[in-house]
Amino acid sequence: MKKIFLMLLPTLLTLNTYAQTDANMGIIPAPVAIKKTSGVFQLDKTVALISNETENAKTADLLNAFIVAKGGFALREAKSVTAGQKSIVLTSVGADKLPAEGYTIQITTNHIKVVGKEAGLFYAVQSLMQLMPDKNQDKITIQTAEINDYPRFKYRGMHLDVARHFFPVSFVKRYIDLLAQYKMNKFHWHLTDDQGWRIEIKKYPKLTTLGATRSGTVVGNYPGTGGTDNETYKGYYTQEEIKQVVAYAATKYITVVPEIEMPGHASAAIAAYPELSCFPDRDTFVSGDTPWSGSRKGKQVQQTWGVFDDVFAPTENTFKFLENVLDEVIALFPSKYIHIGGDECPKEYWKQSPFCQQFIKDNNLKDEHGLQSYFIQRIEKYINAKGRSIIGWDEILEGGLAPNATVMSWRGEKGGIEAAQQSHEVIMTPGSAGLYFDHKQSNSPDEPLTIGGFAPYTKVYNYDPVPKELTADQGKYVIGVQANMWSEYLESPAKVEYQILPRIFALSEIAWTPVARKDIKNFTEERVPLHLAKLDQTSANYWVPTPIGQNDAVLNGENINIELKSPILGAKIFYTLDGYRPSENAAEYKAPIKVVVPQGQKKTLKTIVIAPSGKRSVVTETTLNNGAPEVKTK
Repeated sequence: MKKIFLMLLPTLLTLNTYAQTDANMGIIPAPVAIKKTSGVFQLDKTVALISNETENAKTADLLNAFIVAKGGFALREAKSVTAGQKSIVLTSVGADKLPAEGYTIQITTNHIKVVGKEAGLFYAVQSLMQLMPDKNQDKITIQTAEINDYPRFKYRGMHLDVARHFFPVSFVKRYIDLLAQYKMNKFHWHLTDDQGWRIEIKKYPKLTTLGATRSGTVVGNYPGTGGTDNETYKGYYTQEEIKQVVAYAATKYITVVPEIEMPGHASAAIAAYPELSCFPDRDTFVSGDTPWSGSRKGKQVQQTWGVFDDVFAPTENTFKFLENVLDEVIALFPSKYIHIGGDECPKEYWKQSPFCQQFIKDNNLKDEHGLQSYFIQRIEKYINAKGRSIIGWDEILEGGLAPNATVMSWRGEKGGIEAAQQSHEVIMTPGSAGLYFDHKQSNSPDEPLTIGGFAPYTKVYNYDPVPKELTADQGKYVIGVQANMWSEYLESPAKVEYQILPRIFALSEIAWTPVARKDIKNFTEERVPLHLAKLDQTSANYWVPTPIGQNDAVLNGENINIELKSPILGAKIFYTLDGYRPSENAAEYKAPIKVVVPQGQKKTLKTIVIAPSGKRSVVTETTLNNGAPEVKTK
């Protein structure tokens, strides 16, 4: 008899004790080093909070506000430690010996001492807040320990596309909060695309009066299941709102990296200013139009997704337009990096345009790929002259890489490898590694509509941003990693949160934690369940993971032992074996179960996880087969 074991057991630990027993003390991303010591620090209202440096005042206030919410009491602020006084001390003294963004936390029975420069102290407080269990009898009991920590990469990013679907400033700030909680330090804001121009440019008001509005949005999955909805969709950020977001992010030690797409993905700009096109008088083809219905008249902000032929013409007028736009963008964003896109630029209009063909000859360019390289390099020179640097998607390698460009590798790792080998900075963000968070998180038919793909958080966690093909010296050019949130199918803030959580946990760990300290078992079985249990107590929307130990692979055998573990502390697993969908009325999984499958037959294990808040996972199905023939479908 063949036995199959899914080796995991239900947790019996509570939120109050879980972080104390975990080797990483419940911290995500896992610190570089933790040394637990014997004892506990009792945090109560008698503890003094000491932070005498003006630049760290907001971080001290953040910690105190957290303790008020967690423990119901505020710490008394003091200038110095007095004899016998228990205290928490935040200081930059000694931080000059730490790596950039690094920190140390020393927890003894009488004191917690936190050392770091501004950003380091902020990250230290994030860790300190994470390791605090719930209060018990008006005290928060904290395990004594020594923590030494600093990030692996200097660029730790999350992207948000607001062109396909627009999100209010309040949600953008909430998005930044999530990044900050997990020590991310870059927010890549995708502000323009074919489906909408979302940033006010005062010199060109039509970009928002016309370019920020489309006449409909595709229905269903691209290319659409019924055309578009014919409803007006619009939205943009004023420059004052942009300033608010940038300033807010700075308080969280996050740099906002703006993206202004060029030379492709330019339909919205061209709809506002048709003279930017190679063919200003040519009607825009809107994907979904049929030849017999006739194309819509004039240039259009695109209503569907995809790639469109109408791109910027490389005229002096276009370059002046882009320079003026970039002047206003640079004035709004203090970021070293300005992202200029450079991806998915069709060459068809350039091939058809007599002007472009003559331009290629006059400038001794090889072909249209050479023209794209010229376009990017010219923009780079302008941005460099302003004291900034460009980032582009890996298509900017085509025709020759701009001299000082940073490459964001999204079409796999090839572009990043090539750029690093040419001694260019690289940010890894390949969709193949699970770093496209708009992809689905399981293969269950219960998943909401997404663009496709498959990116469970375990896949994200297992990714190493430094490719093995690079030498040690070349690997140093990989400065970071980023996950992308394209919003074609993210029509609401709630759905964005659903797609981010819990994948941002995995992203933060591959961005921050040394490879040698990564431990997927500790991550999935101990820390993620703890963080999701805390998240479940809030209003946040998140993806409820499927049971740990189950997947959709077929299990073969007669006697099959099923051992599962809840992915959220306090959540319950319900299951069926009779073909019906499970709910809270099904059998509750409490201990390993043995399933007997008669010879020549098969059964289907269906499970659902229900969190304490009532949030539910998708239904996961596992086929248990004992020699039943496959049923072939036509």
